[in-house]
Amino acid sequence: MFTPTRLAALEALTDFVPRAGSQYARARNVDMGPGRDNVSSLSPYIRHRLLTEREVVAAVLEQHRLSSCEKFVQEVMWRTYWKGWLEQNPEVWMRYRRDVDELVQSGETESAAYRDAVTGHSGIDAMDAWALELVGTGYLHNHTRMWFASIWIFTLGLPWQLGADFFYRHLLDGDAASNTLSWRWVAGLQTVGKTYLASQSNISRYTDGRFSPEGLATTARALVEDPLPARSALAPPEASPSGRRRGLILHEEDLDWPSLLAEHPLAGTSGQGPVPVPVAFAGFARADDRSPLGASEVVREFTRSALVDGVGRAQPPVPREQPRVLADTFASTVLEWAASEKVDSIVMPFAPVGPVRERIDSLRAVVASEGLMLTMLQRRWDTLAWPHASRGFFPFREQIPKLLAQQGL
Repeated sequence: MFTPTRLAALEALTDFVPRAGSQYARARNVDMGPGRDNVSSLSPYIRHRLLTEREVVAAVLEQHRLSSCEKFVQEVMWRTYWKGWLEQNPEVWMRYRRDVDELVQSGETESAAYRDAVTGHSGIDAMDAWALELVGTGYLHNHTRMWFASIWIFTLGLPWQLGADFFYRHLLDGDAASNTLSWRWVAGLQTVGKTYLASQSNISRYTDGRFSPEGLATTARALVEDPLPARSALAPPEASPSGRRRGLILHEEDLDWPSLLAEHPLAGTSGQGPVPVPVAFAGFARADDRSPLGASEVVREFTRSALVDGVGRAQPPVPREQPRVLADTFASTVLEWAASEKVDSIVMPFAPVGPVRERIDSLRAVVASEGLMLTMLQRRWDTLAWPHASRGFFPFREQIPKLLAQQGL
């Protein structure tokens, strides 16, 4: 369904833009199954920034007034909001990671109820079809994800963390913020006390009668958790990197280096003359970091192929070699690569809270001990929007016109 290249992403964007206005708003909640054209299906590309949020919104606004395409723009901004919220509440991510580890270690994923749910044998025809679609394609309609999570939590009585983990291991567009926080929202944890209850009538209506599952829970009591700590302050963007031989390492969170470079020109001068843009290019992707159970083969292949595409486009027009992908033993291979390329500083796109950030945070101390500086460059889109993600989405939504204007849109 999804070819992991920027070229394919741009073709998909061009195909969708004419439908991004009132047509999208009317039909977006209907799930007619695989092959659907009433939604954009751009999320795997936006998630890895094969397409950036800014260029997607810009392309839509070129053909539609904001009042017409507002629903689609809001969907793009939801992903930005979730990331900004989690960036200010990292304890939520750390708790989720600990909970999944404990549930796996305690054998919860060996239970019959869990195995039936993830293999399409729950006995609920809709759930079983959706589980098989997710595993087979790496994608589910957004409305279906809400139904699935609700049935998982309130009808099947399974831990929400394992449902989120199941999605995260299989979704091509799965990211730490959108996935974790959406499951928490359904469970009544994100907006405290407010749950989402899937119903037979709603599912039947928005699948055009394809599914009408019986026996679903008729109540949804919100889950509870220990109080969260106070919100963390957002870290200021890091300064431009120093060094005369800079090496670029891309990762799965942001694979469009040319547009990031346009925001952070690295060429300049020093007392010894011109300072070049990166002299060496590499990338790393370890999709299995998403879960103690690893990631699906569909996710692994998409992530790795998207990375190769991103690194290939980042290199000069005539690259010296095939795109370099660093091995799983990350710290040692980064140091070997830096030494072989005579790199004195490393540049990366910013990685928000999640597995990639965990790996980069552990790398910082290692490269610093070798005299290397590591800098993450943050996009202006995030820098402007994330401070407004301190409360619920509705206050954030009120800022969307202002944020778009700040982006020149």
